[in-house]
Amino acid sequence: MNITESLKMALRTLTANKLRSGLTMLGIVIGNASVIAMVGLGEGAQTYVSGQIEGLGPNVLFVLPGTPESQRASFNQPKTLVLDDAEAIAAQVGSVQGVAPEFNDAGLVTQGNRSTNATIVGTTPSFPEVRNFDLAQGRFFTDSDMQRSSQVAVIGQQMAERLFVNEDPVGQNIRIKNNSFQVIGVLDEKGSNLGLNYDDAVLVPLITMSRRLVGQTSPYGIELTYIAVSVNNESNIRAAEFQITNLLRLRHQVVDEDDFIINSQKDLLEITGTITGALTILLAAIAGISLFVGGIGIMNIMLVSVKERTQEIGLRKAIGASQQDILVQFMIEAVILSAVGGIVGTGIGVGGALLIGLFTPFQPGISVAAVVVAVGVSGSIGLFFGVVPARQAARLDPIVALRSA
Repeated sequence: MNITESLKMALRTLTANKLRSGLTMLGIVIGNASVIAMVGLGEGAQTYVSGQIEGLGPNVLFVLPGTPESQRASFNQPKTLVLDDAEAIAAQVGSVQGVAPEFNDAGLVTQGNRSTNATIVGTTPSFPEVRNFDLAQGRFFTDSDMQRSSQVAVIGQQMAERLFVNEDPVGQNIRIKNNSFQVIGVLDEKGSNLGLNYDDAVLVPLITMSRRLVGQTSPYGIELTYIAVSVNNESNIRAAEFQITNLLRLRHQVVDEDDFIINSQKDLLEITGTITGALTILLAAIAGISLFVGGIGIMNIMLVSVKERTQEIGLRKAIGASQQDILVQFMIEAVILSAVGGIVGTGIGVGGALLIGLFTPFQPGISVAAVVVAVGVSGSIGLFFGVVPARQAARLDPIVALRSA
């Protein structure tokens, strides 16, 4: 019997038992769909996080206070960076294009009878350029506003929608910790960066924040949460990092371990790429377990099929079918079940990934490699788990098979 005849007979057998064939394929369908959807979700998460980091600004370094150990602590954060450090970096590091120091706090913001708890960001006029932010309305505060400690504020889009319903916020007043501030601008929507959602924040001049809202919390000057530094060229990033390190070590009179950390976009991308890549592999491995379970299901059903079709096998062998013919037929049935299940699962997985993209900020990637591997693995699983029942069927003695029928 040739392959074509074996294929036709396998198809007739499977279509004659549609319910059983469908239930047998279910494990493979679920396995393939899970693998493709999970890999797509992992790639979407990686793309989303990378986009967030790239949105921090072009060629940006972030200088944070303290050591890696102190940064991981959720309390007693170090106060080793001050405004004078940021001004020294801007003045003495030649490859630096701009410096935007920030101090972040939280407080109650009110407008009329509306109020909300918000993140308050004290920064300098260089913030939009260094951090790559645009204004949707109005203007950003200036050097003059900084020097005069003007009580002016720039708010994010979500904050504007929350405090000013169907109103133009520019020119109106808000109260921050019971201090009146005039809104002079609204940031263009951008999303969260470094765990902070600037769309839902209020930005004020750093000196105004120190004098009016929080006071001087460091004995060495105006405390900073971190310093964002933009470098004039990507090729100068490592040189700028080296120069800033030496400058701050000298200013802080560091002898042993640095009391600050410098991270670049590249560093952050590598860290997040490693984490999200490992997460993708983990998700795919967990989903892949269902493929293995689906293969066991195929083997179980095929073994049952051998028992049910004992008379058919005995009759075919009695009229001349060889062990190889029987083996090939059962192997073809197992591969068809797994391959069709793989194709159906692929369609469901792709659809599930696209559905995830509609309801989450992630945009899952449909990995061609994941599809090929999932379908190939499911076909291989069918072949592997079909061997035992196929060999059992091929070894049946035709006389015994006919008598036991």
